[in-house]
Amino acid sequence: MLNCYVPGAQGLTRLEPPPANIPEACLWVDLLEPTLEEERAVERLLAIDVPSREEMREIETSNRLYEEDGTLHMTANVVTKIDTERPESAAITFILTQNRLITNRYVDPLPFRHFLSYAERHTAAAGSALVILAGLLEAIIERTADVLERVGQDLDDLSAGVFASAAGPRPRARDLRGVMERIGRDGDLTSKSRESLVTLGRQLTFIQQLRAAQMPNELRARFRSLSRDVLALSDHASFLANKSSFMLQATLGLINIEQNNIIKIFSVVAAVFLPPTLIASIYGMNFRFMPELQWPLGYPLALAAIVVSAVLPYWFFRRRGWL
Repeated sequence: MLNCYVPGAQGLTRLEPPPANIPEACLWVDLLEPTLEEERAVERLLAIDVPSREEMREIETSNRLYEEDGTLHMTANVVTKIDTERPESAAITFILTQNRLITNRYVDPLPFRHFLSYAERHTAAAGSALVILAGLLEAIIERTADVLERVGQDLDDLSAGVFASAAGPRPRARDLRGVMERIGRDGDLTSKSRESLVTLGRQLTFIQQLRAAQMPNELRARFRSLSRDVLALSDHASFLANKSSFMLQATLGLINIEQNNIIKIFSVVAAVFLPPTLIASIYGMNFRFMPELQWPLGYPLALAAIVVSAVLPYWFFRRRGWL
């Protein structure tokens, strides 16, 4: 899909022109899952090179950030499908010419929709291609901050449940399995957010190095503020990653303790019943000459010996603190 956005009376106005006729007033050309015809038309009309989906996935910095004939080509990762079971990190390419912004993407993340909703109602968001780019990056960074905030809150809730006080109910092994699944999902979101912030930070530095002279003071300060936000969020993402790792190790430790307690119970039961079993086995042998079998007190004394031999190991284990 090829969309063009031109400045209007209230903000950005969307047009859906044919690929062969992009208006001169168009500030933002948005390629959403473009066809091959749309890609070639944009390349021909705007004299730029639109990267393919495979090229956008390359991780080399030289392929993600470069200048060609005065046009900046920048590819950043954005976290999408956050509210689903399988969040993804998708690459989005921003191509900045002297007076136009071109975006090439194969996903429709929430920050783009939020920015469009805002830009269609505010003329300040449609001032220039650089202003539109700043607005898009700002929306992406705010969404990433929301993701990290949600992850932090979820980890706090998990920590309160896992490290409950002794007076509260202890989590069982099957409950801890669900905790591990949540920790894994939080860790995955955090790693994808960190990856996105790293690419956004590089992109912001690249823009300011090559376009700072063309920016008014207000826009230059805005980009510097975005760079500081990315740096702060990257530090917070590192903290959350460490916390996720700690929570995972702690949960595994609790599962091991739970399993050891179960094994200890079986070991104690086996040790308690071993002496009585030995006594019962001795007097259960079918030999003809066993003097105790003819003794009137033999049976009650054997029962007493069985009980005592079971009680004594239990008392010993309790005294040593093994139970």
